[in-house]
Amino acid sequence: MSLLPRTTEEFSSAEYWEKFFKKRGEKGFEWYGDYNKLCGVLHKYIKIQHKVLVVGCGNSTLSEQLYDVGYKHLTNIDISETVVTHMNQRNAERRPGLTFQQVDATQTPYEDGSYQVALDKGTLDALASEERGELARNMLTEVGRVLSVGGRYFCVTLAQEGVIKLAVEHFVQLGWAVRLHCLQEETEEDSFALPVFVLVCTKFRQPMPMPILEMVAGEDGAPTRFTWVTELLSAVREHQSYVVLKKKLRTSTDAESNLSLTLCLAETGLPRYTLTVQDCPPDARVPKSNQFAVFIVPQGSETAWLYSSKEGRRQLAASANFRRLVIVTMHRNQEYTDMQAVQADLSPVVMEFAPPGMPANHKVPFLSVGGDLGWREEVDRGVSELSGEYCVENVKGEDGELYRRLVFLSNSSLVQSESRLVSLNTGESSNKKKNKKKVKSKAPPKTSSASLSVDSGFLCCAHHEVIVAGLSMLGVGMPQNKDVPVSVLLVGLGGGGLAQFLRDFVPNVTVEVVELDPAVMEVAKKWFNFRPDDRLTVTLMDGIEHICALEKEGGRLFDAIIYDVDNKDATVGMSCPPAAFVQTSILHKVHRLLTPRGLFILNLVCRNLDLRKRVLEQRK
Repeated sequence: MSLLPRTTEEFSSAEYWEKFFKKRGEKGFEWYGDYNKLCGVLHKYIKIQHKVLVVGCGNSTLSEQLYDVGYKHLTNIDISETVVTHMNQRNAERRPGLTFQQVDATQTPYEDGSYQVALDKGTLDALASEERGELARNMLTEVGRVLSVGGRYFCVTLAQEGVIKLAVEHFVQLGWAVRLHCLQEETEEDSFALPVFVLVCTKFRQPMPMPILEMVAGEDGAPTRFTWVTELLSAVREHQSYVVLKKKLRTSTDAESNLSLTLCLAETGLPRYTLTVQDCPPDARVPKSNQFAVFIVPQGSETAWLYSSKEGRRQLAASANFRRLVIVTMHRNQEYTDMQAVQADLSPVVMEFAPPGMPANHKVPFLSVGGDLGWREEVDRGVSELSGEYCVENVKGEDGELYRRLVFLSNSSLVQSESRLVSLNTGESSNKKKNKKKVKSKAPPKTSSASLSVDSGFLCCAHHEVIVAGLSMLGVGMPQNKDVPVSVLLVGLGGGGLAQFLRDFVPNVTVEVVELDPAVMEVAKKWFNFRPDDRLTVTLMDGIEHICALEKEGGRLFDAIIYDVDNKDATVGMSCPPAAFVQTSILHKVHRLLTPRGLFILNLVCRNLDLRKRVLEQRK
């Protein structure tokens, strides 16, 4: 038997509801929850003596239960004659004062200001399904008319964006106070997937000069206040997504999904933890006791392949050998005292991400690398007009060394540049000699930033090592080439580590760097000890434009042209370089700028395998 409409617009049709209740018969239909789920919020506001208009009552038992606990001034209306007749018959003897009337909620016969409460459970959602929402607006206008000053409209709703936006904007324009309660979701696996909200709108004698917009978790949580309707709607979407995510995690496992969410501080709204769920494949041999664990990524290590890539996280989960592993990264500009404090932060919420069927009293182990939270110190923050906000930070690597990084916050999981730090006093790196016993320390290094310097003789990035090694194809360093000059065009400066290493350690080399962003140049000089000279020059210009200009001028050729430039557009699936740099026409220009023995070296970072294949095929 079909009880659901063929189209959503049928929800606003009187004929549909008449057929619905005839098919449904005597069995009650509870939209979004029964009295037990709603009573906490309703009793918080509705007094026994209040006159209550129940809008679109249907055959729900909510009014009957309210009547039984003392609410005797209830008027129930519905557009369906069938359901009104049935409900009057059902309550005639047991609840003689409970009345049901066939009334259209968009045009009621009641006097202005004759009710203190209007109660709507799902009716607005049904009417707002109409394409233009006119019926819903008419109902809200009628609700405002029949409510007295100080009266409240209660709407139990799924808060779909079009519905909640219509209602909130309607009452804000009237100068009413708007508060939205997020009801606690049920834990049963067969419970309703979407969260249920109760919208409470309060009528004032004089419209409020500034909107009162609040959101409350549960019945008695502290309200969060918003300035704009768009902020409230955004908070609703985030809550809905969170609840749906938890529902999915409670009911299934998926080794391919990599679900992720960020937990923020309630006081500031700033992100504190990002949690990524990694399940083991169904055929993995996992001990029954290893159901669920939490892995804390050390600060400064979140960009490592093992923690930042899907493949790395799968490898980490397989090594840990738990059915589900939640991988936690910590955010910049946050203080983390020690592992115990982090566990205290996360313990109240991690069970919401437990795999299906796991006992509620299961003790969840917290894992990390040597029990250390790592260390991070932000030394500078600024804004580039071209690349957005950036920060320079010192971090302690998992090898115990200190490193300095440049990170653009638009893609905070990608390290733009990295250099190892050494002490100005000793010239040595921060790590102890390998043959000495290592002492585990959770405290930050005692060496201050002022006493640290960049180690220009150390390449942190593996691809930089490959680039330098590739120059051996030119015969660099061979006795017969000791006086042969080598000219290099490097596209992309970053912190300047590669450029300076080439200048300092490749014999007879001259390096020209082309860099688009002046802010990057300044950061390289200030924080990465970048020092250009007559053998290392920088041209501030778009890399493609510079290549085109050089090719047009003619006369200058390079023994090596190196692309080491990142792509700020994260949507194309290629992190390095920007797609324009590998267009066939540009590659032809690069070819014409090379000496007969010249090399073209490309740092290609491309997660889209088809795109990567197309780029490499252009070499032909």
